[in-house]
Amino acid sequence: MMFTGVSAFPITPLNRDTFSHNHYAKIINRVADAGVNSICAMGSTGLYPYLNHAEKQSVIQIAVEHSQDIPVLVGIGSLRLREVLENADQAQRLGAKGLLLAPISYQRLSDDEVFFLYQEVSRHTDLPICVYDNPAATHFTFSDELHFEIAKLKNIASIKFPGMAFDINGEERVETLRKQLPASVKIGVSGDAFAASGIQSGCDVWYSVLAGLFPRTALHLYHQAKQCTPTQAIALSKQYQDLWQLFDQNMGGMRVLASAAEILGYAESPCLPAPLKGLDSPSIAQLEKLIETLELI
Repeated sequence: MMFTGVSAFPITPLNRDTFSHNHYAKIINRVADAGVNSICAMGSTGLYPYLNHAEKQSVIQIAVEHSQDIPVLVGIGSLRLREVLENADQAQRLGAKGLLLAPISYQRLSDDEVFFLYQEVSRHTDLPICVYDNPAATHFTFSDELHFEIAKLKNIASIKFPGMAFDINGEERVETLRKQLPASVKIGVSGDAFAASGIQSGCDVWYSVLAGLFPRTALHLYHQAKQCTPTQAIALSKQYQDLWQLFDQNMGGMRVLASAAEILGYAESPCLPAPLKGLDSPSIAQLEKLIETLELI
């Protein structure tokens, strides 16, 4: 199923601000070969707000073509509802199996406006929708009540929750959500540092930055966490603490994975759209060491 297991969020590699088709195809092949459960093209790690219409089309086409029949989700967030609906149409036309939607905005959004966004998209498309709850990127915080109302809409299939909520309350938190959400809506954990606890607590799917370049490591962590006790899950995640700390120091995993792609030859430097930058030299040296010592694959 699309909304279970490990969903990989690969970067979208650029070559001096031009989308690199060949590198992206190699990344998708790497992820698909590992056997992840789904691939999300143009998640936050995939830089969807920075891409124009033609670039988005190329990204979706390559992801679908090289996915080896693994279902592809596509990020469709945009500032205007009109553009969100156009993005949804484009994704469906090019073979995507699901949509990832975050409430992107420059002006702060109200709960009513966010509900309206999901209501209109759910009316417009036949594809399943993952609600992308990412307050660090969108500066919008969902209440549980808003999540529960959105989850009642047609085609809402999953909610991608921030990881911290699961780390604090664990299994009780997941159980509370499950009682209020329709049975068809899957609970997803993001924030890789909290993934083991979220998985152990009963989350259906891990929306993973790590899996976007190191899918076999992510799959190993996922399967180990499924068999853990809460204490063991915390210990499992701590094995990767230096990597999670590097994520935190660089405002998330996007810059870290972009630099990792450059190190491994899956992107050319600079592979991020200006003014975004990859890691500095000391952090690159640290990342190179972590790739080796943690045996990231």
